[in-house]
Amino acid sequence: HFFHLQNQLLHQIHILLSSPGIGRNQHHRFAIKQTLKDHSRLSAHKIKMDEVGSTLPFTAMIAAGVSTLILGSGLAFALLKSKKEKEGNSSSIDSKEEEIEELDKSKYPGGYITIYYGSQTGTAESFSQDIEREGEDNGFKINVVDLEEIEEDLIGGLAKEGMKDDRGMSRAIFLMATYGEGEPTDNAATFIRFLKDVTEQSTLESTEAASEEKKGEEELSNDIDVSSLKQLEFAVFGLGNRQYEHFNAMGKLVDSALAKGGASRIAKLGLGDDDDDLEGDFENWKDNTLWPALKSKYILDDELRASVGKKNSEQLEKLPECHIAVEYLDGPSEPDNTPIEEVHISSKHYFTAVDCPVSLKRELRSPADDGSTLHVEIDISNAGDELKYQTADNLAILPINEDSVVEKIANVLNYDLGAYFRLQPAKGHESKHAVIFPTPCTIHDCLARYCDLLGPPRRSELKLLAAYAKDPTSKKALLRMSSKEGKAEYKEKVLDAKIGIADIISNLCPSIEMPLEHFISVCPRLQPRYYTISSSSSLYPNSIHATVSVLQQERNDGSTFKGVCSNYLSQMIKDGKVRAFARDSTFRLPSDASKPIIMIGPGTGIAPMRALLQERAYQRSTQKLSIGSNILYFGCKSRSHDFIYSDELNAYEKEDLLTKMYLAFSREQDQKVYVQHLLAKNSKETWELINDEGAHIYVCGGVKMGQDVSEALRKIVSEHKNCNTVDAKKYLESMASNGRFVQELWA
Repeated sequence: HFFHLQNQLLHQIHILLSSPGIGRNQHHRFAIKQTLKDHSRLSAHKIKMDEVGSTLPFTAMIAAGVSTLILGSGLAFALLKSKKEKEGNSSSIDSKEEEIEELDKSKYPGGYITIYYGSQTGTAESFSQDIEREGEDNGFKINVVDLEEIEEDLIGGLAKEGMKDDRGMSRAIFLMATYGEGEPTDNAATFIRFLKDVTEQSTLESTEAASEEKKGEEELSNDIDVSSLKQLEFAVFGLGNRQYEHFNAMGKLVDSALAKGGASRIAKLGLGDDDDDLEGDFENWKDNTLWPALKSKYILDDELRASVGKKNSEQLEKLPECHIAVEYLDGPSEPDNTPIEEVHISSKHYFTAVDCPVSLKRELRSPADDGSTLHVEIDISNAGDELKYQTADNLAILPINEDSVVEKIANVLNYDLGAYFRLQPAKGHESKHAVIFPTPCTIHDCLARYCDLLGPPRRSELKLLAAYAKDPTSKKALLRMSSKEGKAEYKEKVLDAKIGIADIISNLCPSIEMPLEHFISVCPRLQPRYYTISSSSSLYPNSIHATVSVLQQERNDGSTFKGVCSNYLSQMIKDGKVRAFARDSTFRLPSDASKPIIMIGPGTGIAPMRALLQERAYQRSTQKLSIGSNILYFGCKSRSHDFIYSDELNAYEKEDLLTKMYLAFSREQDQKVYVQHLLAKNSKETWELINDEGAHIYVCGGVKMGQDVSEALRKIVSEHKNCNTVDAKKYLESMASNGRFVQELWA
């Protein structure tokens, strides 16, 4: 296992050394850091085993120590090289960013405000743009910044000299999404770790044990003077979902940590709930808390404040500002070779994803079932270092809209799908321009690959679309649904009806006329779809397996809504290519292979469990390791219809790789049975595995299932540990912090 971890570390260091550009190495730094931790834990475990009579050869221990030292040195060199390259590559950008234009006080009496966002799917970024659009009307010059852009100099990024007010204070608004089970979004991970350090420094002195634990880890703060936060005034809005246990964890953490670090709060923390009305929560906070607080604090002249407020009604008819321009070309042209540092951070996957052929696709459900779940295999043998993965990582697929949808919207907007164009900054926006997708390209490729035509537009996007509607009735309808008073109508006619921008423009409001650059500006980008990989990288180093539930739902009008990515994959022919990339997941087998694992994955939640079982088979057969028990809980409707991968799981059970398999077929009896019921039934066995044998627990599936499983586990701990539910919850939280209780859930 030492050599397995060392190979992982060498691979990540190699990518770190060979990957140019800004922001591309964060993923690999995290992977290196985690691998080093695993390596250290394994070393400690081996030493402990040696102390109690292990026969591990002394030379092997020496070799392990030397290898750790060498690999650690390689890490240090790689990180230093990465940082220097980043500094070198960003020099031209920095010089451009430092040119902060002189503030027009008559136009912006409130001064500068910077919005920092942590976003995984683009919602926090789009909320930032909403505030930016309203900035001038409210008297403020707004600057929007992706948190990843300032990760190399957090304090400097938060306190730009040219944007401070007369008191030497900086103003910031943080829009923070919480990802998964209380985790930061990818672009905010470094910022959150910094704030955790801030919280630690501002409360109690670190204990000796804590400082020992931090030795050898990458230093994030680089001895930054945290007192600089005292020159920061801030407001925070969190984006979360109450279905998850750690609701809005990141928004709450940022608000609390900044205050503890000495920053001053401008407005009360706002919390949005995506399980109810996230956009409504944001609008309420923005209109009734944020803008009033900002104007009251920073626009001191009463008459000036009143005149600023009038701009909103006076400028209702103004067309939305467009930051980009389109240059049409005479004929075909290849995409520009754009340096990655000139690409918008949220769009980098359009440039870095790799084309890979689909080598296999097969249906996993019975023909008698009315649904579809696909097993898809992607050949990555020619992808090189750009697409490597570890067992049960996440696979991202860049979907493509169907031609029928693309043609429908192009016909209404009178676009020539075969025309080639290049995106450029609009006049006056050169300094802020970042490339949002590869051009030159055809209008067809633009609409098919980069525009979200099927996802329901937000109410603020309906308001933008209304500006382009020529028919007064359509304009009024869009404005009505975009208003607070029209929330119920919006929910009925857009959200519940599963209506996207393509349907609105081609069916509901065909009078809309939009130049291409305005459509690109208003329409959200088409986001990657993520699937937990269902294969072992040890067994299948040149192939990635995905388990895909194909989404097709009947609309109110009788038409069919199709999930853009799952249907794209379902129509993929053999050797057809998809654009893909991989990112880390939290599913990692115990460093000590002898520890048992409990896997709970109903439906397509079986995907990472299949990968973990393959890896355990590899450990046993190839690495000749003694592996612990493998316990699986799986659920579906019926054994005969949707028991996916049944042949493989039954074979694993016969080979004694799968120690026990508990199956919950919910529709095969009068009373529905789910995996949490079986878990509760096996209370004693589960407790002994967890408490006595140090089992790791893995859960994958829907949020509701995850909550029910967590509740079942809390009851098991409470019963056998003879403790209350609060202490049982803390017990599971301790397991989670040590990597022994891992959940990846979706709403």
